[in-house]
Amino acid sequence: MYKFFKSFFDFVFSLLGIIILFPLFLLVGLLIALDSRGPIVFKQERVGKDQKIFKMYKFRTMKTIDVPFDVNHPVIKNNNQNLTRVGKWIRRFKLDEFLQLLNVLKGDMSLIGPRPLKVEYLEHYEPWELQKFDVKPGMSGLAQVRGNGHLSSKERSYYDVEYTKIRSLKLDAEILFKTIIVMLGGEEKFIRHVSEKNMRRVVINHMREENSINGRGKGGKSGKRGKKSKNRISYEQYRGENMKLCKTK
Repeated sequence: MYKFFKSFFDFVFSLLGIIILFPLFLLVGLLIALDSRGPIVFKQERVGKDQKIFKMYKFRTMKTIDVPFDVNHPVIKNNNQNLTRVGKWIRRFKLDEFLQLLNVLKGDMSLIGPRPLKVEYLEHYEPWELQKFDVKPGMSGLAQVRGNGHLSSKERSYYDVEYTKIRSLKLDAEILFKTIIVMLGGEEKFIRHVSEKNMRRVVINHMREENSINGRGKGGKSGKRGKKSKNRISYEQYRGENMKLCKTK
C-alpha cells in the first residue's frame, strides 16, 4: 500500500510542481545564461534503485564540471571557487535541484529518498551501504534534513540506510516539510552527527543479516538451526582493515 501511494504522490506532485514552477525554471535558466557561458541544464550519470544508472538533471551552477573527486565529502561547499555568482544563490536555496522533478516524473527518482551520488562512488561503498539502493533515490532525504553537506559520507549513508528501514508516508511528509525549513534556514542549523555507537549498530545489524542467510543455507529449509557456518564473518572481517568509523564531532 505504501509503495502504491508513494508512486501516486510522486507522479501527481512532480507533474503539478513542473507546471507551477515552470515560470521559475525560465527565470533561473535566463539568469544562468546571462551570468556565465555554458549549458543551462547540467546532466550527470547517477546510481539509482538496484544500482541502475540514470541521467539526473540539475540547473548548472558551476563554471566547469571538472571537479576533483572526494569520496569523503561528495557535497560541493557553497564557498567553492568553481561556483558561478548566480550558482551560489541557486544552490543556497536548492533551486538547482528543482529540475529533478523531471526525474521523478520519469520514474528514476522519488520526491523523498536517499540522494543519488555519482557512479564513481560505487566502488567505495561498503556492503552495508548498498542497502540504500533498495529504494528509489530522492530529491531530498533524511540526510539532507540532518546536515547534508556538513556530514561525512558514512554519516549520510547511515541516514540513507536508516530511511530504507523505517520509511513511511508519515516520514516522507516530515522530511518534505523539514526540507522547506532547511531551504529557508540553512543546513548548518540542523546538523545531527552520527555517533560511533549508532554507526556500529547499523553495520552489525547488516552483518547479522548476512550471517543469518549463510546459516540458513547450511541449515537447509527445515527451519532448524544448522551448525555454525564457515561462511559466517566476524565484525572485524566485515568492516575491513581500511574502514574508518565515523566519529561524533
